[in-house]
Amino acid sequence: MLRFGTDGIRGRAYDDLLPDDVVRLAQAAAEVLAPAGPVVIGRDTRDSSPEFAAALAAGFSAVGVPAIDMGVAPTPAVAWAAGRAHTPGAMVSASHNPWYDNGVKLFGPEGRKLDDEVQAALESTLTDTDRRTVPTLGSPQRTSDGSDLLQEYREAAANTAEFHGGDLRVVADAAHGCATATLPDPLSAHGVDVTVINAEPDGRNINHRCGSTHPETISRAVKGRGADLGLTFDGDADRVLAVDHTGELVDGDQIIAICTVDRHLRGRLPGNTVVVTVMTNLGFHRAMDQRGVHVVTTPVGDRHVWSALQEGEWALGGEQSGHVIFPALAKTGDGLITALQLLEVVARRGLPLRELAAEAMTKMPQVLHNVVIDPNSIDQDRMSAAVATAEQALGANGRILVRPSGTEPVLRIMVEAETTEIANSVAQELLAASHHWSISP
Repeated sequence: MLRFGTDGIRGRAYDDLLPDDVVRLAQAAAEVLAPAGPVVIGRDTRDSSPEFAAALAAGFSAVGVPAIDMGVAPTPAVAWAAGRAHTPGAMVSASHNPWYDNGVKLFGPEGRKLDDEVQAALESTLTDTDRRTVPTLGSPQRTSDGSDLLQEYREAAANTAEFHGGDLRVVADAAHGCATATLPDPLSAHGVDVTVINAEPDGRNINHRCGSTHPETISRAVKGRGADLGLTFDGDADRVLAVDHTGELVDGDQIIAICTVDRHLRGRLPGNTVVVTVMTNLGFHRAMDQRGVHVVTTPVGDRHVWSALQEGEWALGGEQSGHVIFPALAKTGDGLITALQLLEVVARRGLPLRELAAEAMTKMPQVLHNVVIDPNSIDQDRMSAAVATAEQALGANGRILVRPSGTEPVLRIMVEAETTEIANSVAQELLAASHHWSISP
């Protein structure tokens, strides 16, 4: 049975996730979300995405719901189009995963990701659709062209920022993914000199040694071209990371810190509050505390960040991974809008990104390991005891977070400490202990 993870449904294409599954998902979504008009569909550049997008259209058509096909488009573009038309949206993508995976992200008629209650209702409805006749992919589909929406999104995104880049030279890594559909125009519109790399998708090179999961690629490109900074997107372009002119990574925590400090100094941070997740670096918390900025912490996932932002009517939040939300500008993480907001700060302050990042926060060394383990097999008592021992050794000068991934079958172990050596040492102890965390058969 299909289950929602941190960010939609995801798995190995044609193994964990079949076109028939996607047809059923569309039928269930039509029942639960009750669209008043056509559903907006977009997809990324991986081999399986055209067929899965067709499966979505077939499922919606089978229950009388037409579809608007945006083609290859960023996830936030689909969310924007859905909100603009006040109808649900569906995005075929496995985000930062390898080309052989795929998935579906759904948006409500407001252009927002679904909350837990709606996802639970969808999962329940999927049980019923399993007993229904699945239409074939060759069945007639009520699908219209939505390429004009993509152009409107480009223009709308460009208009979220007000600055002139002057002689700012930027390299942007499109990850052979959805950013290829939007770059470089929204940046060039502000006078930025943009060079786009990794913008030749072939179905199997999305995220391959490029994009936000491989920042070393943009680092080399920036240093090799003598650029002022670099931007690197993930496969569906809902997240972005940056590098400064030396090739040093500026991650999501630092981007959020830069934008938070800028808004705080200008009196444009409602409630002097910013929203982040449990993965956010302890250095961020310390920096915000020194400035009198309150930090609200949520579980991992930008939909949780969005919920907190809405509840508190705050203006900025996001994740270390580069999912950043500006609620006044978008209703989900948007890599392009985040890039524009960051460039606006750089242009307004007239300082190199390196200086802005150093001013905003000092990162504590953070070590992250992924342990391949079935989360359902974990002996919680053993794991908790090992974590407690490690926490006692760190004291108040560090932090440990152990959690199952919401997108992969792994357990994520994160350790922060005053030095990299200490963080590595504690992480290695936890890795060694993790071999004994499974429940004996």
